[in-house]
Amino acid sequence: MNQFLFLQRIQGPALLLTFGVAALLDQWHILSFGRSWPLYLIVLGVLKLAQRAALANAEPPPYPAAGYPGYQPSPGAPVAPAQGSSALVPTDPSQIHDSGDRR
Repeated sequence: MNQFLFLQRIQGPALLLTFGVAALLDQWHILSFGRSWPLYLIVLGVLKLAQRAALANAEPPPYPAAGYPGYQPSPGAPVAPAQGSSALVPTDPSQIHDSGDRR
């Protein structure tokens, strides 16, 4: 599994565990809930730093090749009709007619 996805998935359970530890410390009169908010920020910050480090070390995903699902041609690339089909799109700009009524 990708390390970035793993860190993203444990973020919720880690914050829940931190909340439980803060509740336990409040019961033991060590740390009150009113003063435990920096603990949440520290845990969240450590997780975000770990996610950025994992994302920086990850290899980029492969670019999908033409013909595969999810492939999108780059903007401005010519669109060619499928093989064996008649050309429905005029290639000559003079063949394009605007049917809009402009006054």
